[in-house]
Amino acid sequence: MHSPDPRLEAFSRLLTIMDELREQCPWDRKQTMETLRPLTIEEMYELADAILKNDLQEVKKELGDVMLHLVFYAKIGAEKGAFDMTDVLNGICDKLIHRHPHIYGDVKVSGEEEVKQNWEKLKLKEGKSSVLEGVPVSLPAMVKATRIQEKARGVGFDWDNQEQVWDKLQEELGELKAEVEAGNSTEIEAEFGDLLFSMINYARFLEVNPENALEKTNQKFIKRFQYLEKGAAASGRKLQDMTLAEMDAFWNEAKKL
Repeated sequence: MHSPDPRLEAFSRLLTIMDELREQCPWDRKQTMETLRPLTIEEMYELADAILKNDLQEVKKELGDVMLHLVFYAKIGAEKGAFDMTDVLNGICDKLIHRHPHIYGDVKVSGEEEVKQNWEKLKLKEGKSSVLEGVPVSLPAMVKATRIQEKARGVGFDWDNQEQVWDKLQEELGELKAEVEAGNSTEIEAEFGDLLFSMINYARFLEVNPENALEKTNQKFIKRFQYLEKGAAASGRKLQDMTLAEMDAFWNEAKKL
């Protein structure tokens, strides 16, 4: 006799607790999909932070918070008679099976890149008019640019090699420099956007996630700047009263640490 799957037992427990909270807790009864939305976004950022810190215990905790939100939305959907958790789970299972014919069918693939290409082609067959339809409008610009480029690559619209992308990056940098020297503020913004888009493209060819790379640099700057602040305070100085050379001394110490 097979023992019960602890994953199913744990998920069933969460569903039961959600039912109880929705019925008995004043706060939980009051929530709607609209009121949960900003809280869900916050939880996703907290999960993203934990992943970048490689704090696996925090990742586990944040995954639980996100899972609660998913169950909450399904509960509200069931109350509206629109869908329930069974519909949600069967929906994603059916989609995964349909979009992995190399696993659940007789399609052969040569590697990861062909899997991505097949994925985008299948989405078009499902009725989407553009491969870019699946990119959420509200995504942050850098993440959106990455997803746009990945989806375009999925149908073969891409550079052949990273040297071509590097050349394009240099071209965009030159165009920005020319507009800056001309003092054309409108074109400066446009060229700056083109340059950022090209940098994100180059990052993709280097297999670097630009969002993660920038956030790690943000965190590095924060740590070094806070070291500078503490050093200034310990010496009885205020940053606004220090010269740049004096601040640089603390900054260089922080870099060594």
